[in-house]
Amino acid sequence: MIATPDRTPLPREFFDRPVLEVAPDLLGRLIVRSTLDGPIELRLTEVEAYDGPNDPGSHAYRGRTARNEVMFGPPGHVYVYFTYGMWFCINLVCGPPGRASGVLLRAGEITDGAELARTRRLSARNDKELAKGPARLATALGVDRSLDGTDACAGGETPLRALTGTAVPSDQVRSGPRTGVAGDGAVHPWRFWIANDPTVSPYRAHTPRRRRS
Repeated sequence: MIATPDRTPLPREFFDRPVLEVAPDLLGRLIVRSTLDGPIELRLTEVEAYDGPNDPGSHAYRGRTARNEVMFGPPGHVYVYFTYGMWFCINLVCGPPGRASGVLLRAGEITDGAELARTRRLSARNDKELAKGPARLATALGVDRSLDGTDACAGGETPLRALTGTAVPSDQVRSGPRTGVAGDGAVHPWRFWIANDPTVSPYRAHTPRRRRS
C-alpha cells in the first residue's frame, strides 16, 4: 500500500541546515504553485546544491548583489533568476540568514494540474517531459521573477509552497556532477536524483557559449 503524501508545509527548520543535507532530502517533497488559472503540484525528483561562498558555481560566490539578495535572507524562501535571456529557474534558500546557499529545482513529476502544465509546455512529447529540466520545471509551474522572495514555508495562500510529501529512502538517491556548471564548480557531485525515475533530466557537461563576432 502506497502511503498518502504528507501535505503539511515543510517547516523553516528543514531549510535551516547545510545545503548538502537539504538537497537530497528535498527529493519526494511536493511543490504547489497557485495561479489564477488553478493549482499545479509537482513531486521533486532531481535537484542541485549550490553552496554560496564555498562554491564557484553559485550566484552568491562573489558576494551579495541586487540579483541574489534573496539568497542571503531567511531559509525557506524562493530565489528566481533569469538565464540565457529566455528562461527562469527556481531555487529554495537554505542555511542561516547571511550565509547564502540554495537548491536548484531541476526536475519533477506533475502530480496535479497536468492539464494546465501542458498549455505552458506545448513542446513536451508526454507528461514525463513537462518538468524535465530546471527551465521546463519553471515554465510548467508558471514561475517568473515576481515569485522571487516568496516564503515557501508560509502555507495558506502563498503563490508557491513546499509540502512534506514523502521522503525518498537513501538507497534510492543518486548523486553526480552538476549539469552545465563550468570551471572549479564543475567537480562537485552535488546533483541529486531519484534512481530510475523517468522525469529526471539527462546529464550534460558545460559547453562554452560562442561569442558573436
